[in-house]
Amino acid sequence: MTFSQERIIPTDLGNEMSRSYLEYAMSVIVGRALPDARDGLKPVHRRILYAMHELGLTHDRPFRKCARVVGEVLGKYHPHGDTAVYDALVRMAQDFSMRSPLIEGHGNFGSVDNDPPAAMRYTECRLQALTGAALLQDIESETVDFVDNFDASQQEPTVLPARIPQLLLNGSSGIAVGMATNIPPHNLGELIDGLVALIHNPEITDIQLMQYVHGPDFPTGGQILGTAAIKEAFTTGRGSITMRGVATIETVEQRGRPDREAIIVTELPYQTNKAALIEKIAELVNEKRIEGIADIRDESDRDGMRIVIELKRDAYPRVVLNNLYKLTPIQANFGANMLALVNGEPQILTLKQFLNVFLDFRIEAITRRTQYELRKAEERDHILQGLLIALANLDAIISLIRNAPDAPTAKGELITTHGLSEAQADAILQMQLRRLTALEADKIRSEHEELQTLIADLQDILARRERVLEIIETEVTQIKNTHATPRRTVISPSEGELEDLDLIANEKVVILLTEQGYIKRMQVNTFEAQSRATRGKAAAKMKEDDGVEHFFTCCDHNSVLFFSERGVVYCLKAYQIPISSRTSRGTPIVQMLPIPKEEKITSIVPVSEFTSDEYLVMLTKGGNIKKTELAAFSNIRANGLIAISLEEGDQLRWVRRARVEDSILIGSRQGMAIHFRCTHEQLRPLGRATRGVKSMKLRDKDELVGMDILPAAILDTLNTEVEAEVIEEIEPEENENEESTEILSNGSPGPWVLVITTGGYGKRVPVSQFRLQNRAGQGLMATKFKNRKTKDQLATLHIVNNDEEIMMVTSRGIIIRQAVNAISIQSRSATGVRVQRLDEDDAITGVAIIPPDTGDVAEAE
Repeated sequence: MTFSQERIIPTDLGNEMSRSYLEYAMSVIVGRALPDARDGLKPVHRRILYAMHELGLTHDRPFRKCARVVGEVLGKYHPHGDTAVYDALVRMAQDFSMRSPLIEGHGNFGSVDNDPPAAMRYTECRLQALTGAALLQDIESETVDFVDNFDASQQEPTVLPARIPQLLLNGSSGIAVGMATNIPPHNLGELIDGLVALIHNPEITDIQLMQYVHGPDFPTGGQILGTAAIKEAFTTGRGSITMRGVATIETVEQRGRPDREAIIVTELPYQTNKAALIEKIAELVNEKRIEGIADIRDESDRDGMRIVIELKRDAYPRVVLNNLYKLTPIQANFGANMLALVNGEPQILTLKQFLNVFLDFRIEAITRRTQYELRKAEERDHILQGLLIALANLDAIISLIRNAPDAPTAKGELITTHGLSEAQADAILQMQLRRLTALEADKIRSEHEELQTLIADLQDILARRERVLEIIETEVTQIKNTHATPRRTVISPSEGELEDLDLIANEKVVILLTEQGYIKRMQVNTFEAQSRATRGKAAAKMKEDDGVEHFFTCCDHNSVLFFSERGVVYCLKAYQIPISSRTSRGTPIVQMLPIPKEEKITSIVPVSEFTSDEYLVMLTKGGNIKKTELAAFSNIRANGLIAISLEEGDQLRWVRRARVEDSILIGSRQGMAIHFRCTHEQLRPLGRATRGVKSMKLRDKDELVGMDILPAAILDTLNTEVEAEVIEEIEPEENENEESTEILSNGSPGPWVLVITTGGYGKRVPVSQFRLQNRAGQGLMATKFKNRKTKDQLATLHIVNNDEEIMMVTSRGIIIRQAVNAISIQSRSATGVRVQRLDEDDAITGVAIIPPDTGDVAEAE
């Protein structure tokens, strides 16, 4: 078979492919994948709702099989697969997919675990009350255009006469050709408030609209972290919104076993599969990427979601929860892409543009509805006017009709004789005899008067835009009062991990780090104050070869800087350190900081705010000292930051916060102390990667044991006469209970130099006895020792005030808390009083200062 030359059409293949693909792309964009900005529906959803409306499946009617609805949609409007139609119908009935479901389902419609729905022959459905009131009402009033269906046998609406911005209410997602949409759901009440605000102020901005529409409101609840992404989505049409599930930390009771801490998840981010989440957590636990989880259970039921993540006894719940946020879909991002069809063209819309498009559509729908009602009212009134003419000329018209040979003749004579229209003549001929009664005649006159009033009102609506806007406001307010529900998703004003500060009380805590690297956090009120010279309480269950190395107090919200012997600084928030009981060992610090096992933390500094007018003073084992701006440590990388350069064999040992007007007090093991200013002349500021200068001249076999800072305001107001008010000696240990002859200091609040020895003796010495010297000198004697045979040495020295308390810890982990003013005031050459009774072979290793209010704290040596 051959074709004639005339039937062959030469075509450029490139142009043909381009034209055909563009036609296909536009077909997908307009007819399948993208929602209309006016009613927020794709064609398949619109056809399902209209078919159910035609079937009379309103919220007050019985349910009908979903298969019946699917068949109606396929046969009349949507010539595609039944699976696509049923899937769309199911989604409109799922309360975890739609913020306000449009269809009420009866049967198994799937679950948040991604379980499939039952077959359509088993499930039943009907329209929700909101759907009838807000999407389908007035559809018969010529409010929207109708077009032929696929075979021109039926008419279907091009859009539904929506009374609410349904696209923002329930959101939408779809992938077209070369573009996609992902619009989050919002709260109905907030959307209506925003729409009313736009009606009253057409010049309102997107940012001002956010006062009414606060952000997405997901059907599954959860949290949104921060408002910046919401602002970006509302003002540009695109933004990545961080969602987080709702999780709490509870104590779970167990039969026959000790109670355990557990993380309870009650809400998940939007579109998160619960079963897949549990599987993901189990996989991370098996891969040891998340530590501390003992068991996972799904205890969800008809009352709500409940995922129980049971923790191991030594696990820190907050750390485990943060890891879950980081590694699992308990925290996820919603990539908002606000793309919708406007006049058949895809456009990215801001919040105000969405509401403007809807408002313009609603104005047009009400205008068309009013025109329809006006036409119907005028037609009815025209008939009533004819009836009134007939009543006024009743005898003549009855005679005319009686004498007419047939109906067409009577109709023609009525038109000619009384000036009636054809419609009026037909109405008179069809009028029943009972309408001739006086009562019926009055009803006709009354209806005519009412119609005249209605017509005038409808004409006024068409003439004045403000009347149309009032109607819109009234209708949406009524819907809000009837169908609006409280917001489910909580919007947190802070971003990311900063939100944790709002969830944790800023309480005073004690943080303890042992020689073998076990760290833990305890509430200060765990230790009540005790009398001087008592034994104290155990603060940690220690291994035989372990001891307490660092011991300090701070607040939960503080940043804690950890300085290692290599001169590297790491950072944690205080609340991230596991809270433990007095008798627990703690958590290995290598699980919390990326430090090598052989490296030791030698100093810890809590910081509430990184300021440029404050410095960190660093002192090494070899005696080098330097100061560096605190602000230089505000951004510490996860793997640490170099704080000081060290000579070979040297170690960083002490770090303190100070201001340039303050002074520095340094003590040595053999009881010597040096006091010098922190000014730039004595100690110039240096960068991080520097070594520093010499701090103190040491005797043979002596070494540094500590450093503290004396604030300038206190130093300048010292009373030098305090020296005369102290005694030089104390009673011997054997006569410790006898009456003391020491002189009181007339209630002076301090400050004092608190001197504590390893043997359990201590005293307060007036700061004025430590005169200011130049840096690098030998210093002055700080204390005499009780018994050199017991190898008593200086453990630490601190600057203290009378209203403070101290907590002392021994190498065996025994802690005692006592008031500073319970310790005697003595001179530099005195030996002190017993402050803690020690067991054999035990020794005081550290002292922490508890300030009366939240503030700076001292670190133990």
